[in-house]
Amino acid sequence: MESETRPNLLGLSRANLRTLFTELGEKPFRAEQILKWIHQRGVLDLDAMTDISKVLRERLRESTVISLPRVVQDFPSEDGSRKWIIEVASGSRVEMVFIPEAGRGTLCVSSQAGCSLDCSFCATGKQGFNSNLTSAEIIGQLWWANKELGGFSGTATDSGGTRVSNVVMMGMGEPLLNFDNVMEAIDLMMDDCAYGLSKRKVTISTSGVVPAIERLKDFTDASLAISLHAPNDELRSKIMPINRRYPIAQLLAAVRTYMESLPDRRVPVIEYTLIKGVNDHRQHARELAELLRDFPCKINLIPFNPFALSDYRRPSASAISNFRQILQQAGYTVTVRTTRADDIGAACGQLVGEVADLTRRHDRHIRKTAEKAGKVFDTTDNLAVAADRLE
Repeated sequence: MESETRPNLLGLSRANLRTLFTELGEKPFRAEQILKWIHQRGVLDLDAMTDISKVLRERLRESTVISLPRVVQDFPSEDGSRKWIIEVASGSRVEMVFIPEAGRGTLCVSSQAGCSLDCSFCATGKQGFNSNLTSAEIIGQLWWANKELGGFSGTATDSGGTRVSNVVMMGMGEPLLNFDNVMEAIDLMMDDCAYGLSKRKVTISTSGVVPAIERLKDFTDASLAISLHAPNDELRSKIMPINRRYPIAQLLAAVRTYMESLPDRRVPVIEYTLIKGVNDHRQHARELAELLRDFPCKINLIPFNPFALSDYRRPSASAISNFRQILQQAGYTVTVRTTRADDIGAACGQLVGEVADLTRRHDRHIRKTAEKAGKVFDTTDNLAVAADRLE
């Protein structure tokens, strides 16, 4: 796919559109008109934008583009979820997932082609990294979902969880390593002239890029989810290499500062993937309860979802229940994420896509898996050590 140097109207926030129209010698309010045509009505054809003069439409046609990422595959799940594969400018293919629930519909959006962080329990990390998605490629996922689900003006079907009401930046990639493009896309998600989503219904999930978290308050007031997955630095560093640079104490301090900057009483969500024999023991739960004792939050437990290139296994139902009970008895609000869309490889941690890996990490994981072929781990093995990544 050829790169396009002209600005893509699809991915420009209201502020940047107003700047563009000012530079064109036009009234800034044209920005609001364009936003509504593209993001509320789903119109991409400039000729159909009837409240914009023919002269301006022609100037926009010459100086800008309206370009979507290309949907190449659509996978419906038996539980009503849907996964779309989209091709981005780099040639890589990334995934987005829609999960309908009672009264709401959640879209899981990708921010990068692959991921550079290489968390040991995540399929995306084992694909390596290719590129950041542009703001248009990020917001384009929401545009496509609205189109497919009848969410544009005049096309909605009902409000029973069949439309996008919530967006989570929990797809492929680390959102805060693509900071500027993610901030612009989130701006559009929450803009009343675009998608108008509530700040409580747009969530950034991060593995803990502390300097970026410290910048957040100057750019957004979206909700925050923290991929913690371990109750101490030793274990977290083994399964999440980013912890070696930004340990837990620094991470929680940065999150606390961001949450305190918000005008309401929101708290972050702590995401904790339970992996059999790695981080699912009762003592891990007690340690997590103590770690978060003075840190207002909600805790979301995610039973591990198996995927190729991983020796990790899902914990037993009793282990999940025991872990949850310990946290609840300590006074925390705890949910256990229901596995959805695993029949189409779209459950949490399973997103892979097709990434032209610039890091060559994917090949290393393939070789490593071949070397371990036939090995069976017992339940007492510390898989966080046994399956640690090659550096």
